[in-house]
Amino acid sequence: MKSDLGLYDYWPYEGRPKITWPNGAKIAFWVAPNIEFYEIDPPINPLRTPWPRPHPDVALVSNRDYGNRAGHWRMMEVMDKHNVRGSVSLSMGMAKHHPEIIEATNARGWEFFSHGIYNTRYSYAMNEAQERAVMQDSIDTVKEATGQKLAGYLAPALTHTERTMDLLAELGFLYTCDLFQDDQPQPVNVRTGRLISMPYSLEINDIIVYNSYLATPRRYAQMIKDQFDQLLAEGKESGTVMCIPLHAFAVGHPHRIGGFDEALAYITSHGPEDVWVTTAREIAEYYYEHYYDTCLADINKRSAGVAS
Repeated sequence: MKSDLGLYDYWPYEGRPKITWPNGAKIAFWVAPNIEFYEIDPPINPLRTPWPRPHPDVALVSNRDYGNRAGHWRMMEVMDKHNVRGSVSLSMGMAKHHPEIIEATNARGWEFFSHGIYNTRYSYAMNEAQERAVMQDSIDTVKEATGQKLAGYLAPALTHTERTMDLLAELGFLYTCDLFQDDQPQPVNVRTGRLISMPYSLEINDIIVYNSYLATPRRYAQMIKDQFDQLLAEGKESGTVMCIPLHAFAVGHPHRIGGFDEALAYITSHGPEDVWVTTAREIAEYYYEHYYDTCLADINKRSAGVAS
């Protein structure tokens, strides 16, 4: 049975094919730093305004700029400390505005996936040619700046059209981070090709935790550890995925970075038989090789049973 969105099928946890990650790990863990650029006066989108106050919104623009000037470097040091590579949700405009950040993260072996061109340019109201051009620009920009072949996509500011997933599959993307329906990867329903949803938790996204839940850094660290403990326990039955989505203008502040450091120390204190510390690309590639066909067959079998 398809969901109301039609992008994925209803597929309850119980009775799924068992997933085991490399080394017998129970949980695949990845970190997604959003490295973004916000324009102070972007083109008008008829469905959404980028800034809550009249132009120029100096306070919020400079707050976002803090991430690229200070917060990113602090966040990167903590990840280095715990040998955690990032999967970067990249605004492609960064290649022009701050190439030194891309160079520093690429030198560390981090992955890059697309977050659109700017986080102030939305997919809403784009026609197919325009949205396709944004995706192709992402492929070309990442290849030129890093030598990597782009694998993943998170729509700019989480904005979509009815054809976003179909275009991603058509252009050869492996995964989307735009579906938040599960703690395991799942095949996405697309008109041609293949695509999977990659678990990307909004619940422990630093922006949500700090701006919506109004949590303290100490509480944020505990939330991450609680999330990890639960998914690790469930992963004994079938491997789960945990992502920490980050924004350097949020987690990278001096009074917050300690909570992130504490959480990474806790997660990486577990051995490889428990946790696979990896990237989204590596999770996707492993899933396609070992589980995609089996999981898709199980979904189709269950759907057929419901239909009959």
